[in-house]
Amino acid sequence: MATLPLADRASAAVHRSDLWGQPRGLWVLAGTELWDRISFHGMQALLVLYMVGALLLPGHVEHVAGFAGFRSIVEGVTGPLSVQALAAQTFGLYVGLIYFTPVLGGWIGDRFTGRRIAVLLGALLMTAGHFALAFDRTFLLALLLLILGAGLLRGNLSAQVKSLYADGDRREADAFQLYYVAINLGAFIAPIVTGALATAYDWHTGFGFAGFGMLIGLIVYLVGQRHLPPDTTRAAAVGRATLSASDWSRIGGLAIVFPVQICFWIAQSQVWNVYNLWVRDHLNLRIGSFMVPVPWLQALDGVAPILVMPAFLGLWRWQAQRGAEPDAIGKLAIGCAVFALGAAWLAAAPFVSGADGRAPLLWAVAFHLISNVGWLYFAPISLALYATKSPPSLRGTLVGVNYLATFFASIISGRLGGFYETMDPTRFWLMHAAIVGGGGLALALLARPLRKVFAA
Repeated sequence: MATLPLADRASAAVHRSDLWGQPRGLWVLAGTELWDRISFHGMQALLVLYMVGALLLPGHVEHVAGFAGFRSIVEGVTGPLSVQALAAQTFGLYVGLIYFTPVLGGWIGDRFTGRRIAVLLGALLMTAGHFALAFDRTFLLALLLLILGAGLLRGNLSAQVKSLYADGDRREADAFQLYYVAINLGAFIAPIVTGALATAYDWHTGFGFAGFGMLIGLIVYLVGQRHLPPDTTRAAAVGRATLSASDWSRIGGLAIVFPVQICFWIAQSQVWNVYNLWVRDHLNLRIGSFMVPVPWLQALDGVAPILVMPAFLGLWRWQAQRGAEPDAIGKLAIGCAVFALGAAWLAAAPFVSGADGRAPLLWAVAFHLISNVGWLYFAPISLALYATKSPPSLRGTLVGVNYLATFFASIISGRLGGFYETMDPTRFWLMHAAIVGGGGLALALLARPLRKVFAA
């Protein structure tokens, strides 16, 4: 009987252990990310509404430990802020730091702890942070725990996806799309549950659900350890190869893409921030006798990519068969253009509003479909770009840099959110359309040299 060479037998054994055509480790990582996002987006959907509607009002804000000092530091930079502007800025700082700390967390995982230990520590910190939100007094401590935990978890969780695949494995391209399905499924489930709990009970009940979500994510990761790639170790970090000229060239290419990422995430971050207030004030949320909870609109932002993804994955494969599929740079530019269209769609809402100044609910539904086509062309592609073009010894760190774009964007969008009180909604959303659209135009102009850099 003929036998397979050793390498082929190993490959066949690996594929026999696959689940639904992908390594089982992908489903472990995606399952952990799913519950991380259920916890994160569940809390995020409530945060601005909670601050504006309760926490920052007299009778509550005095009880938040350290908030007077925090407010004086923020207003020392921005000047005096109203409750709404302070909530928008606080949210921007929080989300910004959530996306800043992964660059440090990735570096810690690369150099010291290994990625598995970093993920476990991050999940524990995030679980503690969500439960600390059950009390007004520990609000700032809760945000700090969530920020530190997200840095360790996100800087090291998605970085493990690439290690599941050999170079040139066609499944790798689909893996990042599937990984983002988990992210968006969590973003869909969470606002529905936490919004319903906050409406039926109170804010803290919604936050408590987010804490249990992160705890489940920790359990999923622990149970699935045997399916994950070998962990990095401190000893391995010592013997890393020197970066080649092509490595530095690709790092330079990622640095050029980085400002465009900031432009995209400025507009996207506003959907998590001021958009909730716009929905509250300018959208007709009544369906018969039922009033749709504001956080449920955030659920649309989670489910929309899942709805449009099969069609666009099919489109990309059809284009690939004809040699016409846009490359990563082309997809990023298209994503910016489409998201700019979505922001312009919000700006046009007054033209379809009724006498009460409220746009139809379907107008917001259409916005989420448009903007998430842009998101699909941009977010998974940018993550894949960093994960596949980074030198292996710096992959965790540079995946963290990918999140760093959202840090800068969230800080900026928090400041721009303060203009919502002084600008009419049309001008406010057109400003964001110009920012993300301008980033896409810049990327299109730089496409040719960037393609040469990443092909090196």
